Amino acid sequence: MKGKLILEDGSVFTGTLLNNIKATGEVVFNTGMTGYQEILTDPSYCRQIVTLTYPLIGNYGVAAKFMQSRKSFVNGFIIGELCLEGSNWQMEGELADFLTRQGIPCLYNVDTRAVTRKIRSAGTMKGIIVPEDASKTEIDELFNVPIKKDVVKEVTTPEAYEIKSESGEGPEVVVMDFGIKQNILTSMHDLGCNLKVVPASTTAEEILAMNPDGIFLSNGPGDPKDVPEVIEEVKKLIGKKPMFGICLGHQLISLALGADTYKLKFGHRGSNQPVKNLLNTRVHITSQNHGYAVDDKSLEGLPLEVTHVNVNDGTVEGVRHTSLPLFSVQYHPEASPGPDDNMYLFDQFWTLLTGETKGE
Repeated sequence: MKGKLILEDGSVFTGTLLNNIKATGEVVFNTGMTGYQEILTDPSYCRQIVTLTYPLIGNYGVAAKFMQSRKSFVNGFIIGELCLEGSNWQMEGELADFLTRQGIPCLYNVDTRAVTRKIRSAGTMKGIIVPEDASKTEIDELFNVPIKKDVVKEVTTPEAYEIKSESGEGPEVVVMDFGIKQNILTSMHDLGCNLKVVPASTTAEEILAMNPDGIFLSNGPGDPKDVPEVIEEVKKLIGKKPMFGICLGHQLISLALGADTYKLKFGHRGSNQPVKNLLNTRVHITSQNHGYAVDDKSLEGLPLEVTHVNVNDGTVEGVRHTSLPLFSVQYHPEASPGPDDNMYLFDQFWTLLTGETKGE
């Protein structure tokens, strides 16, 4: 079936509908060459329509081991060529079947380069996926559907659970789940941590009553200012235990300490973003997925030091507290997909938790 992507500025991009499901959401693009299943199951894409710039998608199928959450939370998928017969020794199924099972509207045979150029020049915007013959009434109704802002509530774990280290020993870490990726949990588990993953609504009092050795704030979707109640709880936690934040967690820590955040024009989404570590001048290639950033000017006079910046646009990619055991980064050191240049950050968290040096 023929279909089309319509942006709120009136731009139309035609293609083929895989499963005749309509969609509405914020249209964004990702520049990664691999990792389509990890992208589809990253909760940070909740309620977004994701466009992949790489032209051939589905060529290595799908497998359970690549899932980054319990399900996909994306609202739509825009790609160039859809490979219907993947080939990979690890694959357990085809991407097309996965998309249908997950209920993900997919439009393929699309000029994704044109979509990306439009978003880069005009910025992210609302869009809809509809059949080619959709009526004006149907189109208007879809555009009138608001994109809900309570995305963290949708993706967080409904109840707390534990992941023990292999030995059962090691530091105890409370993980605040705002839409955490599985590979973050895997990375901290492999480090030797005992993890207690809690819903985003967990209070500071409840967390401190668990008496953890440290607190981790996860990645997640949406505008950090849409969860002011979480920011208030983070304020109460700062200084009580060593703390590490990634992506949304980084933004929430910064807001809790008095900084400001803003929306980027088209965001950073891909696995090839260069980031400079200001502490040692090294440049690492990073995996990123965020539409908001911490305002560097708002950090003036605060007890926060910028530790990392994006080489492409100079935006803040990491901060640390000037006196407390607290640091955070905007990007994803655990990758999936992407490079593992930045796994050293988990080693730094281990040092804060235990006082021991691990890794580099």
